[in-house]
Amino acid sequence: MRLPLPSAVSCRTFGSRLPRWRRARESFVWGVTLALVAGACAAQEVTIAVSRASLSLPVWVADSLKLFADEGLAVTTRECIGGHRCIKLMFDGEVPLATAAEMPVMLNSLTRSDFAIVATFVTSKRDIKLIARKSAGIKTASDLRGKRIGTVQGTSAHYFLDGLLLFNAIDPRGVELVALAPEQIPAALSEGQIAAAAIWEPFANRSIRALGADTVVIPSAGIYTETFNLLATRTFIAEREPDLVKVLRALSRAQRFIRERPQQAQVILRERLQEDQSFVDATWRDFDYRMSLNQPLVSTLEGEARWAVREGHARRDSQIPNFLHFVAPESLRRVDPDAVTLVIK
Repeated sequence: MRLPLPSAVSCRTFGSRLPRWRRARESFVWGVTLALVAGACAAQEVTIAVSRASLSLPVWVADSLKLFADEGLAVTTRECIGGHRCIKLMFDGEVPLATAAEMPVMLNSLTRSDFAIVATFVTSKRDIKLIARKSAGIKTASDLRGKRIGTVQGTSAHYFLDGLLLFNAIDPRGVELVALAPEQIPAALSEGQIAAAAIWEPFANRSIRALGADTVVIPSAGIYTETFNLLATRTFIAEREPDLVKVLRALSRAQRFIRERPQQAQVILRERLQEDQSFVDATWRDFDYRMSLNQPLVSTLEGEARWAVREGHARRDSQIPNFLHFVAPESLRRVDPDAVTLVIK
């Protein structure tokens, strides 16, 4: 039998002072009613795979300030080193949401269509850097020819590296590519296993500190704009769209906090990455923490797909999809309509 809720009971007022019930039977009914209300008001559980990188700061701010909880969500974060690992957790069915740059999105879109980008929440022109050793005979980009260069294959760092080489008139096949995990790169550089590396933060800065006076940072302004995105399975989008809106609303509030209270946000960044203030000072301006879904995202995905097929990083017979099918803008439109500027073809 469904028991009617007393008019004073709601998710917002639950837990306030209870009326006094004089009779045992009515007390029992009230207790059952409260149990039903508590169940209805329980925070919805969501797990997000979060890359351990400066790009993930909005998620960490929302978590630290309990902004997810304010939206009625019980969010658990699972940290992974690199968006390529986070997206794998999503595909393995361990999490419904993941953070990643657009490159893993592109590579997986060639073989599956059960996921989508729901928002870009960070962009950066300087997150990925080409770090080289002077002692390897490198002073400028032209010195990279024939050198052993480390990067994480199939990631935005790999795409950045090829773009930098081509920009400097170097055939990517004219260097020896060494596939490494991101956490291996600082040691590989400092121990002389590689001459240079293309890698994102915080591993770029760790590489610079490991090399010390032996460091050369190859200029790369304007070569590539990285996007960092929140991804969701199609099942989650279809079945839990209201919760997705809440996640995006919490992230939007976190981004406003980052802009308005940068020093407090920097404390959260230091604690999550276990870095010091010198790291924050060196990299803080490298990131634009703003929500968007825009046409350059689609154009970048298209360019990366052509690159992957041309360079043999994907099957030669791969069909390049319409990447608008891998963007689900409806939830972000509910949070911030102005953030969505996609051109629907």
